[in-house]
Amino acid sequence: MRIEVVSGPNTNLYGLDPTGPYGRLTLADIEAACRARAAAMGAELGFRQSNHEGELVDWIQQARGTADGIVINAGSLSYTSIALPDALVAFGGPVLQVHVSNVFQRETFRHHSPISAVATGCIIGLGPAGYAVAVEALIRRLSA
Repeated sequence: MRIEVVSGPNTNLYGLDPTGPYGRLTLADIEAACRARAAAMGAELGFRQSNHEGELVDWIQQARGTADGIVINAGSLSYTSIALPDALVAFGGPVLQVHVSNVFQRETFRHHSPISAVATGCIIGLGPAGYAVAVEALIRRLSA
């Protein structure tokens, strides 16, 4: 079983402002936690980050032939992209969306995500741990 984790714009800055909504963990820390969780459950994991929407779309399209499921935190593109949800629908497998912060406690423009409308499920507001929770939940779903 293979899970792809895809992170969008500015997620590479996690951990740089420990007083902010994203905490102290860097994206590398989050990746290590996800890899450990996947390995413990017998799954392989791909983990990628880009600040460019087209590159994220390319990776999702490539996952059609190589991954069983996708975990996505599209960053700010969660609220503006139409291309990402279209690519996720074309992927055809289960998709879990991660929001590190509780978007419903933030600006109202963050209360709607086109990606949420096509995702199998959403993990919202669990902080950086939400990534590993999503990886585990996706593996469990695929194993059922």
